Amino acid sequence: MLDLMSTQLSAIESEQVMNPKVGGVILFSRNFADRCQLIALVQSLRQLRPELLIAVDHEGGRVQRFRDGFTNIPAMGNILLAAEGNMALAKDWARELGFLMAIELLACDIDLSFAPVLDVNGVSEVIGLRSFSKKPQEVAILAEQFVLGMAQAGMAAVGKHFPGHGSVAADSHIAKPVDEREEASIEKLDLLPFKSLIRQKRLQGIMPAHVIYPKVSADPAGFSSYWLKTILRNKLGFDGVIFSDDLGMKGASVAGDYCQRAKAALEAGCNMILVCNDPQGVEDILTHFQWPIADVNSTHHPSRLLACKPQVMVSLENEQRWKAAKAIAQRCL
Repeated sequence: MLDLMSTQLSAIESEQVMNPKVGGVILFSRNFADRCQLIALVQSLRQLRPELLIAVDHEGGRVQRFRDGFTNIPAMGNILLAAEGNMALAKDWARELGFLMAIELLACDIDLSFAPVLDVNGVSEVIGLRSFSKKPQEVAILAEQFVLGMAQAGMAAVGKHFPGHGSVAADSHIAKPVDEREEASIEKLDLLPFKSLIRQKRLQGIMPAHVIYPKVSADPAGFSSYWLKTILRNKLGFDGVIFSDDLGMKGASVAGDYCQRAKAALEAGCNMILVCNDPQGVEDILTHFQWPIADVNSTHHPSRLLACKPQVMVSLENEQRWKAAKAIAQRCL
């Protein structure tokens, strides 16, 4: 999954998108001028490759790529605060906000938002109010409702950042975070929301963290077969898509150059790798990386990616639930 540099496809990007190694495109704020332009950009991608998985980070709060013409989705950590601790009300609001976020993207023919954040809010600089709560049980409860709302709109859910980014301060976009806790501590706290939603088969995708947990594995979670195969696949029974986090992030640099990062992520168990904010990195992988590689074909099932595609096209016209959800979003800002 690659990104684009502007609001229109360049000739080079059009050629890259046609490469059979490419299965998806992730959009950012730089790809957005207004809603009409966004729809035209998505249509241009569909004309080249109708089957592409088109995604965006559109969680709400400070991580929302499209603004003008879209509802401002509150940070997930604001929901329970705005509900003044009333969990029943917060659950209702979380479900409707999940529906709201999803239906506005689906109306623009965008398949997927990398959401929800399942991290438990602890000391992380980059997570904070992106998390539903400081309590793992509350994260699990509210995330379940948010995902239910997404599903009711027709969108798949991708939980992140497995096994949990909330208890380490450093930001993996610009640093190499290390979490020194024992596996038992991580399982008791951070893994609880993931385990809960996997058990209920609510997640079609999961994105691992670029965090090293040295007392568990020497590799960052996204490059660790222990975390992705032994724990996520075998112990927790997850059978959806494992998306790498952006291989251009500082936390991914421990694996080497881009081809080495791609190989490490795929061999560890990722099904789709993301390369963002570095056109040369994309070109390096498309030109020099040899696909397929050993042990990937046996674990990669196209049906997993198909499960991340919406099953229905939606419209916002006369959508009363959408209008009511917009009012909830305003109350939680």
